[in-house]
Formats: sequence, C-alpha cells, structure tokens
Amino acid sequence: MEAEEVQENPMKKVRLGKVVINIAVGKSGERLERATKLLQQITGQKPSERKAKKTIRGFGIYRGEPIAVVVTLRKKKAMDILKLLLQAKGNVIKAESFDDKGNVSFGIKEHIDIPGMRYDPEIGIFGMDVSVQLERAGYRVARRKRTRAKIGRSHLVTKEDAITFFKNVLGVEVR
Repeated sequence: MEAEEVQENPMKKVRLGKVVINIAVGKSGERLERATKLLQQITGQKPSERKAKKTIRGFGIYRGEPIAVVVTLRKKKAMDILKLLLQAKGNVIKAESFDDKGNVSFGIKEHIDIPGMRYDPEIGIFGMDVSVQLERAGYRVARRKRTRAKIGRSHLVTKEDAITFFKNVLGVEVR
C-alpha cells in the first residue's frame, strides 16, 4: 500500500488492536501463583488463569486444572508495554513471526531481559509469549453483537502492512 493512500484515507491507517502476554507454567500451585505475581508486576493488571482442555497423564496435567496466566492490554498501555517487550528482543523481529492477517507473535526467554525488571528469588525466572494484533478503524463490525459483518478483503491488514507499522511506528528491525 502506498503512503499517499494512507494520508488520503484515515480509515486505512493501521493501529495497535491489542497485546496478549501469556505465561504457560504447565502445573497449578505455587509456580502458577508466582507467574501471576510477575505478570501483574509487569503490566499492572490482574491476569486471568487458563485451564487445561484435556488430561495428559504423562505430563501430570488434568482437565480443568489451571496451567497458564494471560493478560490482554489495549490502547496506550498496550503500546507502552509492547515497546518494553521489543527492547527485550533487541528491537529485532523475524519476518516469519508475522502472519497474513496482521498479527505478530514472539517469545521472551527470560523476563529479566525486559528493561527495568530485576531478578527476584521469590518469583524466579519465567519466559513468556507475546501476541500482537493490528487492526484498522472499522474492525468493530466483526466483533459487535448486533448486525455483525465481515471485513472486506481490501480493508484487512496484510503482512506487509504489519511489517511497515512495526518499522515506522515502533522502530523495529524486521529480518
């Protein structure tokens, strides 16, 4: 998409929809509580627990048991946290991390890589998955309850649009 086209039509401008941060622990108990405490420390929001969908006895996971915590961030808070998380990755993302719908996912191996985070022996070290959804104005029509509608193909965020957004707005190098 051309830069002039975006300037002409404000509806074509790509924006940050949401950022989802997930820490999958694999077991409930004290380790899950520490992961919850860490996510709350990083984001300032209370995380919600995710439960196992099925039993896998080999891993000691049982259906309905909480095994992960997740936080969804939107608007300015999402942008601020995303900038911090990208700094932990060295402001570099692989091109394979982008999908065809304008979503980006990457992982952080240790939370102590995030600027401003210190090692706390009470919490330990956790890795996390970060998923970013990009959207355009008008995407609400796909989510609303009344008169839900599909988003037209020309209005969807493409992989190239997402890469351009990350390069120009966030200053990320895409390899």
